[in-house]
Parts: sequence; structure tokens; C-alpha cells
Amino acid sequence: MKLNRRAFVGASLAVGSAAMFTPASLAKPAAGLSPASPLAPPPAAPAAQPTGVLGEALAALEQHGSSIVNRDRLGIADYTAHSGEFRFHIADIEGGEITKSFLVSHGRGSDPRNSGFVERFSNVPGSNASSRGSYVTGELYVGKHGRSRRLHGLEPENDRAFERAIVIHGADYVDIAMAENQGRVGRSLGCFAFERSEIENILELLGPGRLLYVAGENA
Repeated sequence: MKLNRRAFVGASLAVGSAAMFTPASLAKPAAGLSPASPLAPPPAAPAAQPTGVLGEALAALEQHGSSIVNRDRLGIADYTAHSGEFRFHIADIEGGEITKSFLVSHGRGSDPRNSGFVERFSNVPGSNASSRGSYVTGELYVGKHGRSRRLHGLEPENDRAFERAIVIHGADYVDIAMAENQGRVGRSLGCFAFERSEIENILELLGPGRLLYVAGENA
């Protein structure tokens, strides 16, 4: 999902050049320029702004900037997508682009029919549902799923995440072979569960003090 800024700027410069180099402009130099003076450069084109879930996540980063200590990268769980897709993204903040994507679970309470699509979100303990909104990553710990990372919700719709033990962890029910064979991965109890083969990479990329943003809508 890399933004094609080069093409955008190039197209703007091409339009600017066509407007400048007309017979009339060449016959009569602009005020303040001698015939030998170089033509003034066209104004710089505005940079294209990220849209979609990346744009949402960057807006959330600005909203919760005081809570996000590390601003080199962030995580995005795009729960508008099916669980059989690589819908968890790592984004480079400075470059404004997604650099890696992974499989990730959602909560069984969010998908009671086990369709692979999130139907609803909840912040209620015992709902076993995913919660949307902005989180900040916390400390590592070793629990029943092995090495895991705690999360702290930053908004009213996910502010009970720590109380509910909503964390990042690895799970056997999230696997690329399962996604290929069954068309979807398994469901968690609301946590962000990843492939066992990828969890160490995720834990490293999303160290403490970074934003994890969940995009999605209730059905």
C-alpha cells in the first residue's frame, strides 16, 4: 500500500510546464525577469495524503500523540477484511506506507457464526469480542500462550482491554495452511492472535509505547 507520490508530483509538474511554456509567455517575460533570466519554478505540488485504514491510523496517532512514545511504526488490524486475508499491517510512519502484513484473529464474540467476518465489537468483559479503536502497546510477559504483549485501550470503546486481558499472542489456530484450506483462521477470545511462526517478529516490531489501531464497523 505504498503511496505513489512520485507519479502524483510528476503529473502536477507536467501540467505546470504546459501552462508556463506558451508562445505568449515566451514573447513577453514576466515582470521582474529579464529575457536571460531563468523562469521561476512552478509551485511544489502538495504531497498526497494517506487514505483508507492507513489514513485513519495516522489520524489516531495524532489524536493520541501524548500516549504514543515510539512513533517509528504502528500496527493496524483491518477488521473490515476477512480473516483469511493478510489484514494486520505494520506501517512505517515517516514513509507513510505499509511495510508488512500478517494473518490475525478476531474474537469469537465478534463473529458468532464463524463466517470469518467481524459483525460486532464489544468492550464488555466476558463478551469474547474484539474492540475497535486505538491501543498503546505495553510490556512483554510469558503466559499460557507463551511470550505475549499487553495492550492498553485509549478510548471508551476499548478502555477495558487490560482488565479483559486483551493482548498480542501466538496461537495454533492462526495458520496460513488453515487460511488456505478452510478459507479463514480461528477465533480468539478477543485477543490479537498471530501465527506461531510470526509472533516473535510481531512482538519485536510492536514494542512498547506504539500505536495499535483497529478499523471496523458494527454490521
